Amino acid sequence: MIPMTRIRSLLALCAFVILGVSVALPANAEVRIDITRGQMKPLPIAIPDFAGDARVGADIARVVSADLERSGLFKPIDPKAFIQTVASLQAGPRFPDWKAINAEALVSGKVESGPDGRIRVEFRLWDVFNEAYMTGWTLSASPQDWRRLSHKVADAIYKRVTGEDGYFDTQIVYIAESGPKNDRKKRLSIMDQDGENHRFLTDGSELVLTPRFSPSAREITYLSYFKGVPRVYIFNLDTGRRESLGNFPGMTFAPRFSPDGNKVIFSMAESGNTEIYEMNLLTRQKRQLTFSPAIETAPSYSPDGQQIVFESDRGGGQQIYIMGADGSNPQRISFGDGRYATPVWSPRGDLIAFTKQKGGQFFIGVMRTDGSGERLLAEGFLVEGPTWAPNGRVLSFFRESPSDERGRGQVVRLYTIDLTGVNERVLLTPVDGSDPAWSPLIP
Repeated sequence: MIPMTRIRSLLALCAFVILGVSVALPANAEVRIDITRGQMKPLPIAIPDFAGDARVGADIARVVSADLERSGLFKPIDPKAFIQTVASLQAGPRFPDWKAINAEALVSGKVESGPDGRIRVEFRLWDVFNEAYMTGWTLSASPQDWRRLSHKVADAIYKRVTGEDGYFDTQIVYIAESGPKNDRKKRLSIMDQDGENHRFLTDGSELVLTPRFSPSAREITYLSYFKGVPRVYIFNLDTGRRESLGNFPGMTFAPRFSPDGNKVIFSMAESGNTEIYEMNLLTRQKRQLTFSPAIETAPSYSPDGQQIVFESDRGGGQQIYIMGADGSNPQRISFGDGRYATPVWSPRGDLIAFTKQKGGQFFIGVMRTDGSGERLLAEGFLVEGPTWAPNGRVLSFFRESPSDERGRGQVVRLYTIDLTGVNERVLLTPVDGSDPAWSPLIP
């Protein structure tokens, strides 16, 4: 849960380097949100249209408002309540006007077109209660990147107010599903974290599964079935080219990149036994990490690359284990009721997300890396595929509704939920969506 607190302290000089522009501005800390415990109470924030280019300025304010509202930590105030005009705000806030509508934070900004055709965006964040400047910067980008600039503004506000990194300038890759239940077309697809700028990366002629981002956010690894043979590919988002890592007849999950991007880890069945392997992307040499008669699958690296979390039935049931990155010292960490699967290490390193099945229901949950502190955040007929936002505070997953005896009524949708388990949102996609993977912050 999320309490509102005010912290009066002085921050040192802060510098921002964004889209190639470096700006240093003083910042006075006043309004802060503690996002770790307590009663959730979103911060009332006023976000007027950015001055200058009226159309782009309104669009930027709309995207910033939507990003912050969707986080569950901010409550954008209806612009119809604003007293001070956008034009007069450029000379500075009239704080009594914003206090009158119960705003606790205020964003002011402007957008201009430069002689080189690029747009220049400036924003300032104000603490209304204390009538103080908090942070801000100026940056520029090509006109088609106006949405990215908006997300970066939202990220800066989120970080300044919560003390945590934002997650809005990111993308989600997922499997787009369409067609009847017995003949589903599955396409690799990508979009911004808010569902915008959607595009299909494959045409549906081949079955694709389990996409995962590289640490650079510019490559995706995924599993594709070509003429019934599973192949692992790396897709480059900048060039649109894909490269095969080889045929893996017993592949059960597509690889995940190591934190340094030089290796991938995956599970593969040979001679009827499923084990975990690691492949060096430079040499294409693979190394077996587990040696057990049990099923070992769904591996995920810790953020420092020193450990691996995976699922195994070596103890007689489907549970979560942790081992060294070289396969050493495997230790079981899940001991609750039910079956545990698809563990994913948080980018912060403090939690592991998982899928749990118990009593005919599925759950998305998190636990500490020693297995303690288990919390279930979402549930349903079928919920699967947890993936972390890069700040480790939000998860995406997919939920499937049941179909009738004729296969009708099945719907598969993407969702996001924060660690409180309170702020669950549908992530709209053009068709059904499954198996999301959240990118790091885009470079």
